[in-house]
Amino acid sequence: MIERYTTPAMHAIWSRQAKYERWLEVEIAVCRAHAEEGSIPQDALEIIESRARFDLARCDEIERETRHDLMAFVRNVAEEVGPEGRFVHLGVTSYDIIDTALGMMLRDSCQVLLESVAGLMRETERLAREHAATPMIGRTHGIHAEPITFGFKVANWHAELRRNASRLQEIQRDVAVGKVSGAVGIHAVASPQLEARVCELLGLRPDEASTQIVNRDRHAAFMNALALLGAGLERIATELRNLQRTEILEVQEAFAAGQTGSSAMPHKRNPWNSETVCGLARLLRANAHAMLESVATWHERDLTNSSLERIVFPDSCHLADFMLHRVRTILEGLEVYPEAMKTNLRRMGDLVFSEHVMIALIGKGLSREDAYRVAQRSAAAAWEGADFRTTVAEDPEVAARLTAAEIDEIFSLEHHLRHAEHSLREAGIS
Repeated sequence: MIERYTTPAMHAIWSRQAKYERWLEVEIAVCRAHAEEGSIPQDALEIIESRARFDLARCDEIERETRHDLMAFVRNVAEEVGPEGRFVHLGVTSYDIIDTALGMMLRDSCQVLLESVAGLMRETERLAREHAATPMIGRTHGIHAEPITFGFKVANWHAELRRNASRLQEIQRDVAVGKVSGAVGIHAVASPQLEARVCELLGLRPDEASTQIVNRDRHAAFMNALALLGAGLERIATELRNLQRTEILEVQEAFAAGQTGSSAMPHKRNPWNSETVCGLARLLRANAHAMLESVATWHERDLTNSSLERIVFPDSCHLADFMLHRVRTILEGLEVYPEAMKTNLRRMGDLVFSEHVMIALIGKGLSREDAYRVAQRSAAAAWEGADFRTTVAEDPEVAARLTAAEIDEIFSLEHHLRHAEHSLREAGIS
């Protein structure tokens, strides 16, 4: 991942140094399990544990000969250990180490993402609570529909983030597996008991039935969870971009002193942070698709998954974490303009209450078709410049059925929004 989208927490998991350190943890855990079974002398284990280390430059040097990164790593560790190094990597195959380490890395990545989601949810909760009663127009197809509140809109984001957190928690359990089952998964050398002990030492579960690798359905599900998380963040960012349109301008990203919006137009204040999130979400979806292509392998293993995983796992984890932090930053500094929301809400006058007119007439005995026709007739006049409320009140079919108090309730914004806070409570916002 390029430095621009790298996060420190994910770098601590996915840097090459960090990955090799996980490999070393797995190799030592295998040695410890062997020692407990008596197949490695206890004094040899103590030497391995005290001397086992690696040097990336030396690993590169050996790999130029082996053309195999894990084997180069093993040779380097064995060099550091000395004669007892012959016990390193005993009875295991490369992916016993690689996939077990990967299970730890994916588990830890989920934890980082869960913490980042929680941070963003604190912001959506704050924003929803602050604007629980801030009225604005709801839009469908980009057109004015009916009034909502800005807090209601944000509560919708909050609820989706909560679902994404649940998905991450579930997938964290699924990916936190390891395998020490050998070249085709049949435990020809390392026993199931040794495999279970290694996984226990590393905080993992053994894969129930691995081949040479842990089956990639787990990893595809992980990548799909990230893609769904990214799609949700894109939805928030897309909404913020639309609300920042010049003709709408109900919110605006923070704009720092000296910040440049356009090299040519000094007046520009673009929603560039939100646009960045939307662009990166496409990468998460593309990477998830690539991982789905890796679920199928030839027989017990081929190498088609290896190359793409070196890219999609670290990149997607970095991107998802970066996007969560970026959306949180946007919301922390978001300028909200309640007066602009109120102005836009009134742009079509009382037309936004047309459904209430229809429902009230149905309640007074008109068929749905006739009630719709009456309300639409007044709405058509309003589109031509008439006042919708006045036209409704003066319509003979309305006047014959509704009192002045009932008409007041139809056009009451407070009555329309009386249940707005229900969704906040259901989304977990007090």
